[in-house]
Amino acid sequence: MRFECVSRTNVGLRRKINEDSILVDTDRGLWAVADGMGGHDRGEVASAAVVDALRQLPVAGDPDAFEATAVAALKNVNGQLIRLAQQIESDRTIGTTVVGLAIADGHYRCFWAGDSRGYLMRDGELTRMTKDHSLVQDLVDAGMLKPEEAERHENASVITRAVGVRENLDVDSVGGDARPGDLFLLASDGLTRVMEDREMAAELKRGSLEEAADSLLQTVLARGAPDNVSLIITRLV
Repeated sequence: MRFECVSRTNVGLRRKINEDSILVDTDRGLWAVADGMGGHDRGEVASAAVVDALRQLPVAGDPDAFEATAVAALKNVNGQLIRLAQQIESDRTIGTTVVGLAIADGHYRCFWAGDSRGYLMRDGELTRMTKDHSLVQDLVDAGMLKPEEAERHENASVITRAVGVRENLDVDSVGGDARPGDLFLLASDGLTRVMEDREMAAELKRGSLEEAADSLLQTVLARGAPDNVSLIITRLV
């Protein structure tokens, strides 16, 4: 399988440092975005630890086997971050969200914890593969909030799951067949909280991957870029 891939990461216009980390290992069919939790201690340390752990994994031809090793690696980092917070006597979490994508043998696996998202565009239609681990998503699931109200809710930034937050880390995953022409987007909430899915879909349909990535980033910056923003676009060719 062959891939085209572009990526962008930017500190944004309101943060002092970029706490996002990205993994682009196109030769092995592995990509990830980790978003260090804004306002928490050492968010950049947490996101880098997740990316480093995934980078060191052997990518197997069996997507199921790889998913199991990736989840085990994330759980190991989860424990390390909790112990680090205890060692420095911090009363704050050292944590990060993560969304990862592995493609091998005609199949993909997307795994995540938190509200960094993964999308699949197939035949011109953009579908969200992931489901946010967030307070507002829980309210939507409970029928207490409409989906269109979730993005602008006052608690939209409150996540319920991330690496380094709790002793037991649950990682969700989805998978399916990967076809030529499929386009995958991984992004931190610095993008997805500023642009709607339909807007991102429109940009992904225009021009080259480089042009799409630049346009997405420039749109976020033009709208004030309140957070770090990271994105990876991968297409099967």
